[in-house]
Amino acid sequence: MLRCIFLFQMGGGVVMGVGIWTLVDKGEYLSLLASSTFAVSAYILILAGGLVMVTGFLGCCAVIREQKSCLSTYFSCLLLIFLIELVAGVLAYVYYQALSEELKQHLRKTMTENYAQPGKESITHSVDRLQQDFKCCGSNNSFDWAHSVYIMSPEAEKRLVPDSCCKTITPQCGKRDHPSNIYKVEGGCITKLEQFLAEHLLIIGAVGIGVACLQICGMVFTCCLHRRIKLDPY
Repeated sequence: MLRCIFLFQMGGGVVMGVGIWTLVDKGEYLSLLASSTFAVSAYILILAGGLVMVTGFLGCCAVIREQKSCLSTYFSCLLLIFLIELVAGVLAYVYYQALSEELKQHLRKTMTENYAQPGKESITHSVDRLQQDFKCCGSNNSFDWAHSVYIMSPEAEKRLVPDSCCKTITPQCGKRDHPSNIYKVEGGCITKLEQFLAEHLLIIGAVGIGVACLQICGMVFTCCLHRRIKLDPY
């Protein structure tokens, strides 16, 4: 049983690690999403992983002392963690199904209406990072920027696209939108961001549901030990 608890704690470390990795690995893109489901799923995994590692000590004490009250508490904790991880997995799966439609409806509007606008510095930074990291320009293509509030304003200084669209960023390089100067990727940034988020969501869902199943094994072992203590004469 102690080996199982150690295995559960390792699983908890994996869950927490996946949650942290999800938020740290280009987490600034979250400001470009209309829904907070992606971030919530990651935070739930971090919470569940932390609980698994903490309750592991309770499980060790319960097994060593063979106290039914401690085992009952440990079982309750495992059940709670199971439900939390299951929720994270389901949220990730549900959001995965709606991801493409959300990006199509929201990303273009966010980029054209909020880029380089007062109070929208985080979105501006996220868009610049998105276009540079994924080597793309515009939500669907570079022509999307023609409808941008920023590009049509005097602040753009006759730029056709933001400088972050350029393959090599230099001051006011966005004034020239030739393919030799800017990224002209088929499908634009929507395709790239959708692929990136979909991969993360699949990992979140798989880890959340996979470790939740591991918790079921822990609950079964706990019930068996609780029953053995009840039946033993001591």
